[in-house]
Amino acid sequence: MKPCTLSIVGVGTILLLATSLPAEIRIVVERRGPESAAAPFQFKNVPAPSQNDAATKARFTLLDGRSDSNGGDPGKLHDGRLPTEDDQPAENFFFNAGTDGGRLQVDLGSAIDIKQVNTYSWHPGTRGPQVYTLYAGVGDADGFDPQPKRGTDPQECGWKRIARIDTRPKEGGGGQYGVSIRDSVGTIGRYRYLLFEVSRTEGTDAFGNTFYSEIDVVDPTTPAVVAAPATETTGEVRREVVEAEGGAYQITIDTSETPDLTEWAHQELAPVVREWYPRLVKLLPSEGYEAPKQATVIFSVSMKGVAATGGTRVRCAAGWFRQNLHGEAKGAVVHELAHVVQNYGIARRTNPNAPRTPGWIVEGICDYIRWFLYEPQTRGAEITSRNIARAKYDGNYRISGNFLNWVTETYCKDIVQRLNAAARQGKYSEELWKTATGHTVQGLGDEWKASLEKKVAAERAEAAKAGEAQK
Repeated sequence: MKPCTLSIVGVGTILLLATSLPAEIRIVVERRGPESAAAPFQFKNVPAPSQNDAATKARFTLLDGRSDSNGGDPGKLHDGRLPTEDDQPAENFFFNAGTDGGRLQVDLGSAIDIKQVNTYSWHPGTRGPQVYTLYAGVGDADGFDPQPKRGTDPQECGWKRIARIDTRPKEGGGGQYGVSIRDSVGTIGRYRYLLFEVSRTEGTDAFGNTFYSEIDVVDPTTPAVVAAPATETTGEVRREVVEAEGGAYQITIDTSETPDLTEWAHQELAPVVREWYPRLVKLLPSEGYEAPKQATVIFSVSMKGVAATGGTRVRCAAGWFRQNLHGEAKGAVVHELAHVVQNYGIARRTNPNAPRTPGWIVEGICDYIRWFLYEPQTRGAEITSRNIARAKYDGNYRISGNFLNWVTETYCKDIVQRLNAAARQGKYSEELWKTATGHTVQGLGDEWKASLEKKVAAERAEAAKAGEAQK
């Protein structure tokens, strides 16, 4: 049995682990680093993604693991549409944050000769490299299990291992990756099913699952049609570019999927974005940092929940926004744009061992800005007798925003700026609170809670007094 042939082409040095059982399997890996990568995927030796390969009409099934709600479903892997930016969650498939990948099955419908299996990924950080094992099966063998779950060795239930892929470089990791698994002279074999055992690239934080953009299965006879960027759509496109600070920042509001929201977005949301994005940049500075110059707000008909941000992309759930256009809708976008400016992921890109800032601080900062600076008149983060039982300084979102406002007014007017800078530099620790205020965060939390209880007790007494006066 002969070992596989390995070719590596790319920007920077790639440390690749790639082994294969079948003879003559050749694996070609190319990487374009973050400084040179641009859509669409263009490599010297790995073919460009295709929109008419055998995987286009195949069925992709998630056997194990969970997809991340910020990303696309497995259909993104074979829709022939490519991301246009290096941090575009909605145009990629990736497994849920904090998990170690999963298993993905591809059913081609019938057994075909396979010339190549090509996989593509793109991210500015550790979610760019690819780590997976590829298996293939015909499906007609006795005891064949078409959907083996984790814990079951596919080779014990009718599958053949084709290749192991690990494109993690010695340093860095960001950029575009193309992997082409092929036979040196003919075809990989004749198969109906493919099984991808996908692993995360690192476990030092929750964000180690690769952004997979496309998976192609190439047969020997079908001429390839190069896939198109996801922004190339037919029909009327509703994308308004809002320029702020004299054109220094450009925020795109995309209502292509939701034409009923286009007028509201133009009349109501665009002015808020134009005013508040530069204000967010000024509110959240740190030494040597430049906030993203461009961002996109996309209204999605398929998204559940409220909104989510990945890199410079804000996704908004159309259903929720339709119900809250005259209420919390604009404030929710301000909160998400604050996440764009925060950009705390850069700390982990430069230092994988950087301590992770607690989520209640990350979300609390955004809600402090929203409820106490953008729309204080709504009193949306007020603590009253109705919710005081849940008032803990690390309670997240509005509650933590209220706590940060109290610390700002009581002890340290720039506590939010200090927390933000530490988080972005990967240097957050609880010692910061004592340095800034002379108190531990736990002590501040106790004092804040006591002041709230005193306030609520006074309000209750006043209400009782008023009730007695009416009798």
